[in-house]
Amino acid sequence: MNFREEHDTMGIVKVPADKYWGAQTQRSFENFKIGTEKMPEEIVRAFAVLKKAAAQTNAEIGVLSKEKADAIASVCDEILWGKTGMEHFPLAVWQTGSGTQSNMNVNEVIARRGTEIAGIKLHPNDDVNKSQSSNDTFPSAMHIAAVIELEERLLPSLDALFAEFERLSVEYKDIIKVGRTHLQDATPLTLGQEISAFAAMLKECRKMIKASEEGLLALALGGTAVGTGLNAPAGFAQGAAAKIAEITGYEFRTADNKFYALTSKDAVVFSHGALKALAADLMKIANDVRWLASGPRCGIGEIFIPANEPGSSIMPGKINPTQCEALTMVSVQVLGNDAAIGAAAAQGNFQLNVFMPVIIYNYLQSVRLLADAMESFRINCASGIKPNIEKINENLEKSLMLVTALNPHIGYEKAAEVAKKAYGENITLREAVISLGYMTGEDFDLAVNPEQMV
Repeated sequence: MNFREEHDTMGIVKVPADKYWGAQTQRSFENFKIGTEKMPEEIVRAFAVLKKAAAQTNAEIGVLSKEKADAIASVCDEILWGKTGMEHFPLAVWQTGSGTQSNMNVNEVIARRGTEIAGIKLHPNDDVNKSQSSNDTFPSAMHIAAVIELEERLLPSLDALFAEFERLSVEYKDIIKVGRTHLQDATPLTLGQEISAFAAMLKECRKMIKASEEGLLALALGGTAVGTGLNAPAGFAQGAAAKIAEITGYEFRTADNKFYALTSKDAVVFSHGALKALAADLMKIANDVRWLASGPRCGIGEIFIPANEPGSSIMPGKINPTQCEALTMVSVQVLGNDAAIGAAAAQGNFQLNVFMPVIIYNYLQSVRLLADAMESFRINCASGIKPNIEKINENLEKSLMLVTALNPHIGYEKAAEVAKKAYGENITLREAVISLGYMTGEDFDLAVNPEQMV
């Protein structure tokens, strides 16, 4: 491999000749060989948005030449379009807790590539990082990435799964089945009503996620090192936020209190709490689906789900609810991520949280996993849910909790006696109530009508 020499305030460093990064990136690359987790591409892209907006604002204020601002913006566009790729952004998540080295990685790549394409010398600190600090750019990039990924990755998948459950709830609205509470038989409902709960969960989670975006739209940019805005000219914070909003199409704004914006990660914690709620609901949905599909002969078996692949290396013909298992594993990961994010947000002393890389790594992983898992579950499982009418009717007919309809006619205690007699003697409710002399068969038939119980 060929190398070139780069320098920073600590001296000379050898850098791979085919990479755009500089000395500070190289030092981080060499000093933090921890794990395989790299700074997410979403953060690099968010930085490109931020650096473009900052350069254009600096030019309008008059602290950066238009030529340099245009060069910076051109490289930022290349990063956003993928022309300047992730091979130039090699740093580990497990680095400085402020994300300073990733901020400098972006600065160095933009400076070198900008110098190359524009023919004017760009400095990573003096030009690309002008009016900024890692302490306000990294939290701002976190918020930018979070909003974009929620809007463009997570919510479309959530909406599609919601629409699928809405369709199923309407299609199966007239199929009456036994209900279950505490894993015990309960009064009947329709399959459509049961599935409508799934759709409602997603609808409510969507509201929570959208509500959580409000805090993410506030940007720390302009607070610089500790929140005072040292070295950021008047109007920079407002101007840069407005340009970020223009570039992304989302209503980003400058944070009212930059001291708070640097030291607290409340907005990300709150937003991930909504993702945790979604994960909890998805866990419940997936578990219900696999219970209802259990069998094929010795389980509940009230629904059929698609048979996507062989389920066993030893048991021929076995099919497993693999999409449910994948979705529940993702849910477990998101719940774990939430614990990590909460613990990390409580760290950092005085004016800066210094656990930001692990916070945003886990947040973005949750978004990505949830979005992908919901889409996979929709396509490969939910869309193929079919009722097993024979099994549904068999279970409904055997259910002892139809006895609940007798309460208004013979009272709770006599109805309980009927249920216990039917269960103990393995006879029907109709036979039990007639045997006890509490009702005639005709009266029972009028009182116990599952269609009137839903």
